[in-house]
Amino acid sequence: MSEVIPPVEHLATLYEITRSLNSSLNLQEVLDYVMDRVIEVTGAERGFLMLLDRETDTLNFQVARGIDRKDLENPKFEVSRTIINEVRQTGKPLLTDNAQNQYAHQQSIVMMALRSILCVPIRVKEELIGIVYVDNRMHVGLFNQQHLELVMAFASQAGFAIENARLYRIAVEQGRMQRELEMAHNIQRGMLPVQFPVLPGYEVAVFWDSAREVAGDFYDCFVLDDANAMGIVIADVSDKGAPAAIFMAVTRSLMRGYAMVSSRSPMDILHNTNRMIMTDAASSGMFVTTYYCTFKPGGYAVGVNAGHNLPLIWRARSGAIEWLPRGGLPLGWFENIPLNTVEFHLDPGDVVVFYTDGLTEAENRQGDAFGEETLAEVVSRYAGKANAQELIEIIEGAVQEFIGDAPPFDDRTMVVVRYTGADR
Repeated sequence: MSEVIPPVEHLATLYEITRSLNSSLNLQEVLDYVMDRVIEVTGAERGFLMLLDRETDTLNFQVARGIDRKDLENPKFEVSRTIINEVRQTGKPLLTDNAQNQYAHQQSIVMMALRSILCVPIRVKEELIGIVYVDNRMHVGLFNQQHLELVMAFASQAGFAIENARLYRIAVEQGRMQRELEMAHNIQRGMLPVQFPVLPGYEVAVFWDSAREVAGDFYDCFVLDDANAMGIVIADVSDKGAPAAIFMAVTRSLMRGYAMVSSRSPMDILHNTNRMIMTDAASSGMFVTTYYCTFKPGGYAVGVNAGHNLPLIWRARSGAIEWLPRGGLPLGWFENIPLNTVEFHLDPGDVVVFYTDGLTEAENRQGDAFGEETLAEVVSRYAGKANAQELIEIIEGAVQEFIGDAPPFDDRTMVVVRYTGADR
């Protein structure tokens, strides 16, 4: 029986997989790697990977593997379509530790003597693009919940890698570099959530704009601890262009991976992310400034600054602006970076604005920068009259008016969090 992988090893495995997936744009190599690693980490006897043909709306087999990693013959006759169709229709992963009992009424499962089955959808931006299916005819209870969680996390990363490789192949076939750049932009844009869960009592709005085809800025928002906390990330990679975009993707995946499967503090999440960056990407010479903040019911928040711009808080009661403390060094500089935890409390109506330096350093034709003071003035004037989305649009409008027709020289990213107090 396959050994159950502990959470720390989960993260290391997921990071290794993500790093390897990002190293290839050959679709068949990506598909083979996905299938081989799923079989390896689960100990499955057989595995199949299917991709959705958008034109025919059918799932087609792309890879079939046995435990010896040799292609199986006639896979369409050797797999449970019952399980695959259920996962496709529900969009939910399926784990059964004794299929002979649970699906005793399905003749195909009984005839194939299937016992342990794990089937997970592969999605990109909530759209199903494929399915990973593994089974075992020898052992009952081979797969467990940890296997399911790891394969789900793996499938999430694999979806982007598969779509990346698929779009890249189209770009190569068309022979147009512009298509490749547009593809990279769309993939990067797709990695940044537009719709995301928000903790009750809060409003969250985001803005992201790349100065080039691809960017080094990113943000993230996700709910933690069985919906009892919300994580907000904003970051800026030091370089520009394609290298920064790749570094951005790896860093975002690491941070989200650590945060989603661990109950550790924001400081631990940043330290762990930095450690992995230093282990595998230190030679790139790039670093990333980051602010990671968790919000909880009642307006309680904990933030850690890793060399990033100072977020500001607008206090609804007094109309005053507060700047959160400076602290820490960017991720990717040193193995042991000094970081400090800052705890603060929001009252109903209070607003927090996170941003990258592309906003405050945006210049007009005269070379003047928009600046932190102007940002504070705009927030002070409108924060009490606008919700989070309206305020972020007002800030971006003010920046656009300030720079006029001057071309942007850096990416601009913002996250606005407004505590409504509705959870009280």
